[in-house]
Amino acid sequence: MQYDEKRAFMRVDVNCEMRYRLVNSDEFQSAQCTSLSGSGVSFTSSQSCEEGQAAEISITPQNALTPSLTAFVEIIRVSQSESGDYEIAATIKSIKG
Repeated sequence: MQYDEKRAFMRVDVNCEMRYRLVNSDEFQSAQCTSLSGSGVSFTSSQSCEEGQAAEISITPQNALTPSLTAFVEIIRVSQSESGDYEIAATIKSIKG
């Protein structure tokens, strides 16, 4: 069985703008969502954050038929790309209703 087949949720590559706010901050940062699944999200940002931090994310797709998503996440991986931006992966802890 390949790794991708072991995933509980299918990962979808996306390319849309999003915002996120670390729980200890009132300021939202802009980011680019790169992938989304039922249990996690990946995005790039010019601002770094630390593994283990909690954040609120808000993703609004450009397609009006797709509903927006607001969720609380835990940052699980942060790495700096060659461009200087940060590639961030997070686990979705709850969906904000």
